[in-house]
Amino acid sequence: AGSKATADVIRKPLPMDARLDQPRQLNGLLRHMGQWRQTLMANTFVRHHGLTVYEGPFKGMEYLDHSTEGCLLPRLLGCYEAELHQDLLAFANERLDAVVDIGCAEGYYAVGLARMMPDVTVHAYDTDAKARTSCRGLAEKNGVADRVIIGETFTGDMFQSFVDRRTLVMIDTEGFEEELMRPQAWPALSRLAIIMETHPEKHPDIVATMLARFAATHDILLRSTEPRIADLPGWLLEQPQLDQLLAIWEHRATPTPWFVMRPKGWSLAA
Repeated sequence: AGSKATADVIRKPLPMDARLDQPRQLNGLLRHMGQWRQTLMANTFVRHHGLTVYEGPFKGMEYLDHSTEGCLLPRLLGCYEAELHQDLLAFANERLDAVVDIGCAEGYYAVGLARMMPDVTVHAYDTDAKARTSCRGLAEKNGVADRVIIGETFTGDMFQSFVDRRTLVMIDTEGFEEELMRPQAWPALSRLAIIMETHPEKHPDIVATMLARFAATHDILLRSTEPRIADLPGWLLEQPQLDQLLAIWEHRATPTPWFVMRPKGWSLAA
Protein backbone atom coordinates (compact mmCIF):
# COMPACT_ATOMS: atom_id res chain seq x y z
CA ALA A 1 0.00 0.00 0.00
CA GLY A 2 2.81 2.38 0.85
CA SER A 3 4.52 1.77 -2.49
CA LYS A 4 1.31 2.39 -4.44
CA ALA A 5 0.58 5.59 -2.51
CA THR A 6 4.10 6.87 -3.16
CA ALA A 7 3.83 6.00 -6.85
CA ASP A 8 0.52 7.85 -7.07
CA VAL A 9 1.98 10.95 -5.42
CA ILE A 10 4.91 10.98 -7.83
CA ARG A 11 2.86 10.12 -10.92
CA LYS A 12 0.23 12.80 -10.39
CA PRO A 13 2.35 15.91 -11.09
CA LEU A 14 4.53 14.38 -13.79
CA PRO A 15 2.63 14.92 -17.07
CA MET A 16 3.63 18.25 -18.59
CA ASP A 17 4.44 19.79 -15.20
CA ALA A 18 6.96 22.55 -15.89
CA ARG A 19 7.54 23.03 -12.17
CA LEU A 20 9.52 19.80 -11.99
CA ASP A 21 12.58 21.56 -13.40
CA GLN A 22 12.69 23.66 -10.24
CA PRO A 23 14.96 22.46 -7.40
CA ARG A 24 12.21 22.89 -4.81
CA GLN A 25 9.87 20.54 -6.65
CA LEU A 26 12.57 17.96 -7.29
CA ASN A 27 13.68 18.15 -3.68
CA GLY A 28 10.13 17.47 -2.52
CA LEU A 29 9.92 14.37 -4.69
CA LEU A 30 13.34 13.21 -3.49
CA ARG A 31 12.30 13.57 0.15
CA HIS A 32 9.08 11.68 -0.49
CA MET A 33 10.88 8.80 -2.17
CA GLY A 34 13.51 8.75 0.57
CA GLN A 35 10.80 8.40 3.21
CA TRP A 36 9.20 5.60 1.19
CA ARG A 37 12.51 3.75 0.91
CA GLN A 38 13.19 4.18 4.62
CA THR A 39 9.76 2.75 5.44
CA LEU A 40 10.59 -0.38 3.44
CA MET A 41 13.84 -0.73 5.37
CA ALA A 42 11.98 -0.29 8.65
CA ASN A 43 9.76 -3.21 7.65
CA THR A 44 12.90 -5.26 6.96
CA PHE A 45 14.35 -4.26 10.34
CA VAL A 46 11.22 -5.54 12.07
CA ARG A 47 11.46 -8.86 10.23
CA HIS A 48 15.05 -9.27 11.47
CA HIS A 49 14.84 -7.80 14.98
CA GLY A 50 11.22 -7.30 15.91
CA LEU A 51 10.53 -3.94 17.52
CA THR A 52 13.47 -3.98 19.93
CA VAL A 53 15.71 -0.88 19.79
CA TYR A 54 19.04 -2.09 18.41
CA GLU A 55 21.67 0.22 19.97
CA GLY A 56 22.12 3.53 21.77
CA PRO A 57 21.08 4.66 25.25
CA PHE A 58 17.62 3.08 24.87
CA LYS A 59 18.93 -0.27 23.64
CA GLY A 60 16.48 -3.06 24.43
CA MET A 61 13.39 -0.85 24.63
CA GLU A 62 10.40 -2.57 23.05
CA TYR A 63 9.06 -0.07 20.56
CA LEU A 64 5.93 0.51 18.50
CA ASP A 65 5.42 -0.19 14.81
CA HIS A 66 4.90 3.51 14.12
CA SER A 67 6.00 6.97 15.15
CA THR A 68 3.46 9.74 15.59
CA GLU A 69 5.94 12.35 14.37
CA GLY A 70 9.05 11.97 12.24
CA CYS A 71 11.08 8.90 11.40
CA LEU A 72 10.73 5.39 12.81
CA LEU A 73 13.81 3.53 11.61
CA PRO A 74 16.47 5.73 13.29
CA ARG A 75 14.58 5.23 16.57
CA LEU A 76 14.62 1.46 16.08
CA LEU A 77 18.31 1.53 15.17
CA GLY A 78 18.99 3.60 18.30
CA CYS A 79 20.86 6.39 16.49
CA TYR A 80 18.04 8.95 16.66
CA GLU A 81 19.30 12.40 17.74
CA ALA A 82 22.69 10.92 18.54
CA GLU A 83 24.05 14.38 19.35
CA LEU A 84 22.20 14.08 22.68
CA HIS A 85 23.30 10.59 23.69
CA GLN A 86 26.20 11.60 25.91
CA ASP A 87 24.08 14.25 27.61
CA LEU A 88 21.30 11.75 28.31
CA LEU A 89 23.78 9.31 29.81
CA ALA A 90 25.24 12.09 31.94
CA PHE A 91 21.84 13.15 33.27
CA ALA A 92 21.10 9.51 34.09
CA ASN A 93 23.95 9.72 36.62
CA GLU A 94 22.88 13.03 38.19
CA ARG A 95 20.30 11.90 40.77
CA LEU A 96 17.23 13.20 38.96
CA ASP A 97 13.85 12.99 40.64
CA ALA A 98 11.68 13.89 37.65
CA VAL A 99 11.68 14.40 33.91
CA VAL A 100 9.18 16.67 32.17
CA ASP A 101 8.83 15.75 28.49
CA ILE A 102 6.94 18.49 26.63
CA GLY A 103 5.97 17.33 23.15
CA CYS A 104 6.47 13.66 23.97
CA ALA A 105 4.97 12.23 20.73
CA GLU A 106 4.72 8.44 21.08
CA GLY A 107 7.14 8.41 24.02
CA TYR A 108 10.63 7.72 22.69
CA TYR A 109 12.20 9.89 25.39
CA ALA A 110 9.50 9.58 28.02
CA VAL A 111 9.67 5.80 28.11
CA GLY A 112 13.35 5.55 27.22
CA LEU A 113 14.35 7.80 30.11
CA ALA A 114 12.01 6.00 32.50
CA ARG A 115 13.83 2.77 31.63
CA MET A 116 17.26 4.40 32.02
CA MET A 117 16.38 6.03 35.35
CA PRO A 118 14.39 3.58 37.51
CA ASP A 119 13.97 6.09 40.36
CA VAL A 120 12.58 8.87 38.17
CA THR A 121 8.97 9.80 37.42
CA VAL A 122 8.42 11.10 33.89
CA HIS A 123 5.66 13.62 33.21
CA ALA A 124 4.91 13.43 29.48
CA TYR A 125 2.76 15.99 27.66
CA ASP A 126 1.41 16.17 24.13
CA THR A 127 -1.58 18.01 22.70
CA ASP A 128 -2.19 15.24 20.15
CA ALA A 129 -4.55 12.53 21.42
CA LYS A 130 -3.03 9.83 19.20
CA ALA A 131 0.42 10.64 20.56
CA ARG A 132 -0.80 10.33 24.15
CA THR A 133 -2.44 6.99 23.38
CA SER A 134 0.76 5.72 21.76
CA CYS A 135 2.88 6.96 24.65
CA ARG A 136 0.66 5.18 27.13
CA GLY A 137 0.89 1.97 25.12
CA LEU A 138 4.67 2.23 24.87
CA ALA A 139 4.98 2.76 28.63
CA GLU A 140 2.82 -0.29 29.30
CA LYS A 141 4.79 -2.37 26.82
CA ASN A 142 8.01 -1.56 28.70
CA GLY A 143 6.67 -1.96 32.21
CA VAL A 144 7.03 1.69 33.25
CA ALA A 145 3.40 2.86 33.04
CA ASP A 146 3.40 3.53 36.79
CA ARG A 147 6.19 6.09 36.34
CA VAL A 148 5.11 7.78 33.09
CA ILE A 149 2.33 10.25 33.85
CA ILE A 150 0.71 11.49 30.65
CA GLY A 151 -0.95 14.87 30.23
CA GLU A 152 -2.28 17.02 27.43
CA THR A 153 -1.26 20.68 27.65
CA PHE A 154 1.73 22.04 29.55
CA THR A 155 1.60 25.71 30.49
CA GLY A 156 4.36 27.90 31.86
CA ASP A 157 2.92 28.18 35.36
CA MET A 158 3.34 24.41 35.74
CA PHE A 159 7.14 24.71 35.93
CA GLN A 160 6.74 25.89 39.50
CA SER A 161 5.48 22.50 40.65
CA PHE A 162 8.88 20.96 39.82
CA VAL A 163 11.28 23.37 41.52
CA ASP A 164 11.41 21.32 44.73
CA ARG A 165 12.63 18.32 42.74
CA ARG A 166 15.79 17.71 40.77
CA THR A 167 14.13 17.96 37.38
CA LEU A 168 15.13 17.72 33.74
CA VAL A 169 12.83 19.39 31.21
CA MET A 170 12.92 18.02 27.66
CA ILE A 171 11.07 20.14 25.16
CA ASP A 172 10.46 19.64 21.45
CA THR A 173 7.38 21.60 20.44
CA GLU A 174 8.06 22.46 16.79
CA GLY A 175 8.58 26.18 17.41
CA PHE A 176 6.42 26.76 20.49
CA GLU A 177 9.58 26.83 22.64
CA GLU A 178 9.90 30.54 21.86
CA GLU A 179 6.59 31.18 23.65
CA LEU A 180 6.93 28.71 26.52
CA MET A 181 10.58 29.03 27.55
CA ARG A 182 10.44 32.50 29.08
CA PRO A 183 12.29 32.65 32.42
CA GLN A 184 11.17 36.23 33.02
CA ALA A 185 7.56 35.04 32.94
CA TRP A 186 8.25 31.71 34.64
CA PRO A 187 11.14 32.18 37.13
CA ALA A 188 11.02 28.50 38.09
CA LEU A 189 12.89 27.77 34.85
CA SER A 190 16.06 29.14 36.44
CA ARG A 191 16.17 26.10 38.75
CA LEU A 192 15.48 23.36 36.18
CA ALA A 193 17.86 21.52 33.88
CA ILE A 194 16.74 21.73 30.27
CA ILE A 195 17.26 19.94 26.95
CA MET A 196 15.49 22.01 24.30
CA GLU A 197 15.25 21.62 20.55
CA THR A 198 14.99 24.91 18.67
CA HIS A 199 13.48 25.55 15.25
CA PRO A 200 15.20 28.42 13.41
CA GLU A 201 13.04 27.85 10.34
CA LYS A 202 10.11 29.19 12.39
CA HIS A 203 12.04 31.72 14.51
CA PRO A 204 15.26 32.69 12.71
CA ASP A 205 16.77 34.38 15.78
CA ILE A 206 15.79 31.62 18.24
CA VAL A 207 19.35 30.61 19.16
CA ALA A 208 20.37 34.16 20.04
CA THR A 209 17.06 34.67 21.84
CA MET A 210 17.51 31.62 24.05
CA LEU A 211 21.14 32.43 24.79
CA ALA A 212 20.06 35.85 25.98
CA ARG A 213 17.24 34.44 28.11
CA PHE A 214 19.23 31.73 29.88
CA ALA A 215 22.89 32.85 29.95
CA ALA A 216 22.53 34.45 33.40
CA THR A 217 21.04 31.39 35.08
CA HIS A 218 22.38 28.34 33.22
CA ASP A 219 25.55 26.77 31.93
CA ILE A 220 24.76 26.19 28.26
CA LEU A 221 25.96 23.68 25.71
CA LEU A 222 24.81 23.87 22.10
CA ARG A 223 24.41 20.60 20.20
CA SER A 224 24.07 20.70 16.42
CA THR A 225 22.91 17.94 14.13
CA GLU A 226 26.00 16.20 12.79
CA PRO A 227 26.66 13.51 10.18
CA ARG A 228 25.62 10.17 11.63
CA ILE A 229 27.90 7.24 12.36
CA ALA A 230 25.74 4.35 13.49
CA ASP A 231 26.33 0.75 14.52
CA LEU A 232 24.25 -0.87 11.78
CA PRO A 233 23.10 -4.51 11.76
CA GLY A 234 24.86 -6.85 9.36
CA TRP A 235 22.01 -7.16 6.88
CA LEU A 236 21.94 -3.38 6.46
CA LEU A 237 25.71 -3.21 5.96
CA GLU A 238 25.19 -5.49 2.97
CA GLN A 239 22.84 -2.99 1.32
CA PRO A 240 23.90 -0.19 -1.05
CA GLN A 241 25.46 2.87 0.57
CA LEU A 242 22.44 5.02 -0.26
CA ASP A 243 20.21 2.68 1.73
CA GLN A 244 22.58 2.90 4.68
CA LEU A 245 22.45 6.70 4.52
CA LEU A 246 18.67 6.73 4.21
CA ALA A 247 18.32 4.33 7.15
CA ILE A 248 19.70 6.90 9.60
CA TRP A 249 18.12 9.98 7.96
CA GLU A 250 15.87 11.89 10.37
CA HIS A 251 13.81 13.75 7.75
CA ARG A 252 15.11 17.16 8.85
CA ALA A 253 14.71 19.86 6.23
CA THR A 254 16.74 22.44 8.21
CA PRO A 255 19.10 22.43 11.22
CA THR A 256 17.45 22.13 14.65
CA PRO A 257 20.08 23.09 17.26
CA TRP A 258 19.67 21.71 20.77
CA PHE A 259 20.33 23.57 24.01
CA VAL A 260 21.58 21.47 26.94
CA MET A 261 21.37 23.65 30.04
CA ARG A 262 22.09 23.09 33.71
CA PRO A 263 21.33 25.71 36.37
CA LYS A 264 24.53 27.39 37.56
CA GLY A 265 25.74 25.52 40.62
CA TRP A 266 24.00 22.29 39.57
CA SER A 267 25.93 19.43 41.17
CA LEU A 268 27.05 16.70 38.76
CA ALA A 269 28.02 14.23 41.47
CA ALA A 270 26.00 11.05 41.68
